[in-house]
Amino acid sequence: MTRDEFDTFCRSLRAATHVVQWRGASVWKVGGKMFALCSSPASRPHAKVRFKCSPMSYELLKMQDGIIPAPHLARAQWVQIESPDAMADDDIRLYLAEAHRIIAARLSRRVRTELGL
Repeated sequence: MTRDEFDTFCRSLRAATHVVQWRGASVWKVGGKMFALCSSPASRPHAKVRFKCSPMSYELLKMQDGIIPAPHLARAQWVQIESPDAMADDDIRLYLAEAHRIIAARLSRRVRTELGL
């Protein structure tokens, strides 16, 4: 998955917002809370994607070759895809959608209602 593909998919998620921060990282949020980020330049063929996981997914994914606990975010159960062979793009999209869902579910009822979630 390229950074452009990452951004296109994240943009399609309901109430997702985008900001560029931390030396050019593409950061995606819902309700002001981060659910995914990509720190790779757009020109790189494979993006370094990071996303929030459920506790079970985190434990399983971090044991998989090419996937590591995300630096600075592992304590919050985030993983980073290091290798282009670690996960198929369709699976990355599923995990990104799940990351969005996990974070959206933690928002207050008022915020979820305002965002149409």
